[in-house]
Order: sequence, then structure tokens, then C-alpha cells
Amino acid sequence: MVDLDALQAELSSRRDIVENALEELVQAELAGPSSDAMRMARSILMAGGKRWRPVLTLLAHEAAGGDTHDPILNLALSFELIHTATLVHDDLNDGARLRRGAPTLHTAYGDAEAIVVGDYLFAIGFGLGAKSEDRIVDAVMRTCSAIAAGELKQMHHIRDLTTRPEDYDEIVRGKTAGPFSIACGSAAVVAGASEEVVSNLESFGMGIGIAFQMVDDLLDLTGDAHMGKPRGTDVHEGKMTLPLIHALTMLHGESRNRITEILADFNDSYWDELIGLLEEAGSLEYTLNLIETQLMTALNHLRSLPESPARRLMEGLAEISIGRRV
Repeated sequence: MVDLDALQAELSSRRDIVENALEELVQAELAGPSSDAMRMARSILMAGGKRWRPVLTLLAHEAAGGDTHDPILNLALSFELIHTATLVHDDLNDGARLRRGAPTLHTAYGDAEAIVVGDYLFAIGFGLGAKSEDRIVDAVMRTCSAIAAGELKQMHHIRDLTTRPEDYDEIVRGKTAGPFSIACGSAAVVAGASEEVVSNLESFGMGIGIAFQMVDDLLDLTGDAHMGKPRGTDVHEGKMTLPLIHALTMLHGESRNRITEILADFNDSYWDELIGLLEEAGSLEYTLNLIETQLMTALNHLRSLPESPARRLMEGLAEISIGRRV
């Protein structure tokens, strides 16, 4: 049985490493020519968050044989900065007012300023990643490109009731899962691991990233603000999440017509009816089953690595991040 207290303590120790390194970076930027940009960026960059990506990068490096965090720390920070940059731009695109309990940057400073700060975070994030060997620099570049492509594809499918599971899969792999995959695989490269280990860690990261997004989809339908995401954000924005795509595929006749009407002009008075239609289609259970499948597949790749404390922590991190009180 997993000792959750011990697991959380170990994960917190890695998170502290990330937080301290981020604070050092922030202070260095505040003392330089980019101080205005960092002064605005700091509010979201240091506002908390789980730090799943950089913590997983540190752990993957350990699991692949790395014996110190120094060689991987810049890359871990790179993935966190790039992720934060996407949040800044996403909040602007979505008109979000709060992020991590604080006003979003465009709310606090203006739309134009938020675009500039997001670009700034991308630039310094990519710059940290570019300190790695050419193979990793190329991987980080491809990850950033895939994030942009996934975001554009998601925009094109807003309120598109013909969105296919294949479209969803392409969006998720680009926006969410790809960065997890590249973080884990690149950490193994830095550790000098074999190509087999690199491949297995990439596959682990991809599976966890896909499952993570599916959990997010369910939280949008079942969650609340205390669970990391208020209910209905995606539905109101017209995003085609997996449960909705599945229900549109499975329902027929009057039920299919009704869910189409609801999604075309959604408001909070439709919640009970929408959940009823999703349950009729089996879409919530279907998504839960796929989360379990992705988790098991990802863990099988991870367990091809030798047993180690870092591997056990990665297993625990995967399970608690995927089981975010769905």
C-alpha cells in the first residue's frame, strides 16, 4: 500500500528544488533589462501550481540513472516556463479572469501586455532548453510547434459538433501530452540512458499526458473550484472534450438532437440535462475507462526501467495526478 504522506514529502522535496530555482531565475531577471516583463510574469509564475512537468523531469532523470539535479534543472525550468507562457495566452484567448487564485495577466495589465509577457516567457523558457545538446533543442522546438498547432486546431473545433475522436487525440498530443513526453525522454537523454529507456520514458510521458487531459475533461463536468478547476469552463467556451465527442457519437434520435441544442446555446440551467444525456450515452464511464487504460499502459512502460526510489515516485505521481478527485 502506498504511503501517501511519505510520497507527498518526497514530491515536495523535488518541488522545493524547482521553486528555489525559479525564484533565483526571477530575481536575476528582475535585476536585468527584462525587469518590467518579469515583474508582470512573476504574479503567475510564482503563484503556486503543482509543478508536475518540472518535478517529473527531475524524477525521470533520476530514474534513468542521473545522480545529480544540476544537469537537468535548466531543462526542467524550461518546460515550466513554456507551460506558463501557454497559460498566459490561453487565459487571454478564453477571457479567463482568474488563474491559480490570482487575476490573469490580461485582467491585471491589459491584453497587449499579456501577449508580450507570454512571448517573453516562451523566449526565456526556450533559451533555457537551448542550453542542452542539439537533439534536445530540436525536441523542445518541435514541442513548442506542436503546442501551437494543437491550439490552432482546438480553436478551429470550437462548438464544432462534427469533431472526431481523431481530432481530439491530435489536439491533446500536441497541447498536453507532447510536452510531458518530451520532458521525460529528454531527461533520459541528459542522464545518458539507452535509447530503449529514452523511448519508454517518452511513452510513459505521452500516456500520462493523455490521461491527465481526460481527467481535466471530466473535472470540467464534475469538479468545483476546490478541485483545481471550476465546473463548466470548457463547456461554456465551446471546447469539444472527450465525453462530449463520445456522447455525440453514441446518441441518436431525440437524445442526439437535444444534446446538440444544449451545446449550441449552453447555459447553467442545462447542467442536469447535459449530465443525464452523458450518462445515457455512457460517456463518463467511457472516459474513466480510457483514463485507466492510458495509466496502465504508461506505467507498464515505466516499469520496464529498473526498480528505484525515483521510479516509485513517478508511479505515485502518476496515480495521484490522474486521480485528482474525479
